[in-house]
Amino acid sequence: MEVLWPGVPAELCLAVSAQQDQQLQVYWGLLQRWNKVYNLTAVRDPVQMLSLHLWDSLAVVPFIQADHCLDVGSGAGLPGLPLAILRPSQEFTLLDTNGKKTRFIQQAALELGLTNLKVVQARVEQWQPAQPFAAIISRAFASLADFVTVSGMHLAAQGRLYAMKGRYPESELAELPAGWILVRSHPLSVPGLEAERHLLELTRTA
Repeated sequence: MEVLWPGVPAELCLAVSAQQDQQLQVYWGLLQRWNKVYNLTAVRDPVQMLSLHLWDSLAVVPFIQADHCLDVGSGAGLPGLPLAILRPSQEFTLLDTNGKKTRFIQQAALELGLTNLKVVQARVEQWQPAQPFAAIISRAFASLADFVTVSGMHLAAQGRLYAMKGRYPESELAELPAGWILVRSHPLSVPGLEAERHLLELTRTA
């Protein structure tokens, strides 16, 4: 049975235009279709895709204010692609090592008419961008220490790293490399998801 697009939940408290709602719906459809062939995500159920991927990504929209944001390990474009839809005045660079996934992101951006999104296929630790980023986000890294170690070199002097996590990761925070601190933690409420979600803001120590 086909699952109909429900629209962005009011609980997320986001201002979503009719065009943005349509873009999110198209992206959801593309994700379902491509996933059957290219195995972009282990989540197969369209309803679970909404809560685990789209709503989870949209929950961080209010916190990413930087003009240019890097999404490391973007996979199927998460959270960078939904962020680019909701924040058309901001620039987003989506980086992943997997060619199938970066091709999907490029095709999705083309079909959605997104002009504020750039796709890079590379390993983050080997990549050399033209300039550092004010914000770097990821929901893919296993540990905060790994995220900081390989992404920190691309962060602007006063920039922020944003780590999307499940439970509050006290043990990972205790193992942060020297020179990095947690600025704040944002508990996230994701519609349709019982599990805990947190967004951690990290920056260099003065």
